[in-house]
Amino acid sequence: MYKRTIFHEIKALAKEFRIVTVVGPRQAGKTTLCRVAFPQYKYVSLEDPDTRLFATDDPRGFLKNNRKKVILDEVQRAPELLSYIQTIVDEDNIKAQFILTGSHQLELGAAISQSLAGRTALLTLLPLTMHELQQADNVSNQDLDEVLLNGFMPGKHSDQVNTSQFYRAYFQTYIERDVRLLINLKDSSKFEKFIRLCAGRVGQLLNQASLANDVGVSAKTINDWLAVLEASFIIYRLQPYYENIGKRLIKAPKMYFIDTGLAAWLMGIDTRTQMQRDPLRGHLFENLIVMEALKAKLNQGKDPRLFFYRDSHGNEVDLIIQNDNQLMPVEIKSSQTWHRSFLKGIDYFKKLLGNRALNGTVVYGGDESRATENYRLRSYKSFNEEEGIQRGL
Repeated sequence: MYKRTIFHEIKALAKEFRIVTVVGPRQAGKTTLCRVAFPQYKYVSLEDPDTRLFATDDPRGFLKNNRKKVILDEVQRAPELLSYIQTIVDEDNIKAQFILTGSHQLELGAAISQSLAGRTALLTLLPLTMHELQQADNVSNQDLDEVLLNGFMPGKHSDQVNTSQFYRAYFQTYIERDVRLLINLKDSSKFEKFIRLCAGRVGQLLNQASLANDVGVSAKTINDWLAVLEASFIIYRLQPYYENIGKRLIKAPKMYFIDTGLAAWLMGIDTRTQMQRDPLRGHLFENLIVMEALKAKLNQGKDPRLFFYRDSHGNEVDLIIQNDNQLMPVEIKSSQTWHRSFLKGIDYFKKLLGNRALNGTVVYGGDESRATENYRLRSYKSFNEEEGIQRGL
């Protein structure tokens, strides 16, 4: 149903590499993307218990039956296969012989770096972008509050599932299938409290000591749990930009959720009216724009190089997009009305960094987009198509 921007990148990489690996959250569309991009390939899901048992008990026999032009879905469920795949692709030397997908960065990343380094291209597919979402007739007229509430999971929109029901099922599946595989979770209620507290801190500086105190677990446990959320594509930690520029800079990351719909559900926001009135609406809007920038870069197969700036004097830029030595500052405001004060952080950053800082962009909740000699104003609806992002800036 959705024309994915990353489609051209995966097809291009398939001409260069023997293996193409696509990672990303569950239900982000990895399987659909691969089956549409490679319709002649055999499809094998390692989520199927019998298939997985065959793959783990007899990997040689399994790969004898699945050696040429095959999609192996959720390959992190049988990571031992990768060493055997390495031998096969070295022998056959066929482009795009295997297409792999996975939902866990921890398990799959370690296995790939050990067995498939130099043999596989690695792409990350996140949920839909605003541009991809707007292609669908049934969601093209959503206003901002509906966009934040409904999120960007393809299945939620294509199947027109009730939002609360969708994210409740998504979260329950995540706890049962992913979290329990990654950690020995003895008390799921504490983990659920933890992830809900994380949602309530979206777009804010990450304070692990505060989280540990509120949840009632150790700081080490919080560190481990944050790693799990990041490895399973639930959260994204935006790192601060800092260098020796003579200022006291904040060095804690900010935390965002990969999907605003899940974050809103975890906050207990179930309706458009609630979203309009919620004090964290602005943070969710910031979450939306940071994710749009992240998706734009990942869909091009690029290293994101996204940061924010904040110093101890309160000077701040919400998002900085880096390419080589150039920095594009982005200010994010959920207001539907433009105001000159939106440029305060951008002006400060440009003065501080000089020629390294490009003209800034203000992304806001309105519909108008325009450009002047000093800045660009962009509607949230078109930010993913921002020229600077598409050029890698």
